[in-house]
Amino acid sequence: MSERIIPLIMCGGAGTRLWPASREGRPKQFLQLFGSRSTFQETLLRVSDATLFERPVIITNNAYRFMVLEQLAAVEIEADVLLEPVRRDSGPAIAAGAAFALTRSADAVVLALAADHVVRDTAAFAEACRKALSVASAGRIVTFGVQPERPATEYGYIRPGEEIFGGVSAVAAFVEKPDAVTAAGYVKDGYLWNSGNFMFRAQMLLDEYARMDAGSVQAVRDAVKEAGRDLGFVLLDPEAFGKAKAISIDYAVMEKTKQAAVVPVSCGWSDVGSWHAVWELSDKDDHGNAAQGTAVFEGATNCNVSTDKALVALEGVDDLVVVATQDAVLVSRQKDPAGLKRLVAKLKKVAPEVTADHLKVHRPWGSYQSLDIGDRHQVKRIIVKAGGRLSLQKHHHRSEHWIVVRGAALVTVNETEKIVHENESIYIPIGATHRMENPGKIPLELIEVQTGSYLGEDDIIRIEDDYRRS
Repeated sequence: MSERIIPLIMCGGAGTRLWPASREGRPKQFLQLFGSRSTFQETLLRVSDATLFERPVIITNNAYRFMVLEQLAAVEIEADVLLEPVRRDSGPAIAAGAAFALTRSADAVVLALAADHVVRDTAAFAEACRKALSVASAGRIVTFGVQPERPATEYGYIRPGEEIFGGVSAVAAFVEKPDAVTAAGYVKDGYLWNSGNFMFRAQMLLDEYARMDAGSVQAVRDAVKEAGRDLGFVLLDPEAFGKAKAISIDYAVMEKTKQAAVVPVSCGWSDVGSWHAVWELSDKDDHGNAAQGTAVFEGATNCNVSTDKALVALEGVDDLVVVATQDAVLVSRQKDPAGLKRLVAKLKKVAPEVTADHLKVHRPWGSYQSLDIGDRHQVKRIIVKAGGRLSLQKHHHRSEHWIVVRGAALVTVNETEKIVHENESIYIPIGATHRMENPGKIPLELIEVQTGSYLGEDDIIRIEDDYRRS
């Protein structure tokens, strides 16, 4: 039996249930919704006890790989990071994590966790993991059933069956999200919320999965076996992984296996699946109002505000969600999260750019934000972190003017290198090969003014790139 658990953190989701804060380019697991750390970072810290947990495995995708590294570094945790070449839902992702865990130990026990959940009682969570470890090591696939705090309609439920070990029961049934009346009956009858987090012996999970879909398991095993490595990432083989069927782990394994068990836990869990859930988890004033950012309430009750910069003032309203970012504002009722899903689906057709990315776009070297754009000009604020370096590149349709406002930039233009200090500028002609680097110990901030006939990001011809994007 493995003495410690390998955490497998699923970090590839691109959900927009918390739009406009969460978008495909930077989804909710990377956002600071409840303080200075993201839910991904809180998940990492929750499984950082070296007496119980081994080095974690993160499974994500190419788009999020540098955000994962940046947030790992911020909490000083090291991990193995697996990159899915294509999204195949949680079934193949968890199978890939299990197959990778077997490269560490033939009897590895894995704890599969979503990166975007909240757990307020870490001690209770750890105790549930210890209890699950014995059962998982004995050959069960253990899920964590959360003691309901209310008759929720947004969660699936688990009906516990016969007790098999010290409060751990067999799973009698998984049931889909109920209506309000059915949910109340489930709570009365002792059903548990399905958290979607699991613990299992890696080999056991793959054997059970293979009984249902041998082809997908073989594809995943091959993807791990043929994986490459680049910049510290484990690159699952694209051809092999692409052959796996896209399916959730619930449908692929959990609803079919006879080896499912459930550990009841009361740990302040939430999947943070709506702005109403964020409100429930947030500190509130005497009138039930919560705010992230600057907000003023007068005669307002049970409202939730999240704002980047703009002050939000609410008067004489109740039960509202107001989320203000620099390019979009959401106003909706708290108790209709399904309405937001319909709204985002409509936005993807009407204004897809506001569901894809923020005005502030994160890059492995830092970030940039568009401040103003016209027919033949664009103004950006660029931040380059200490030691960061942009690609060596050129443009066919635009020239650029860089003005440094903080720090110092080492700039290459064709064959010339020059240090550009605060309150100095440099001009980059159309077609010139150029690069910018931050050689200092503080962030480099500059204003870029682009002029030309075409200003799209696809007019970047990368010649060399530290991050393998050329």
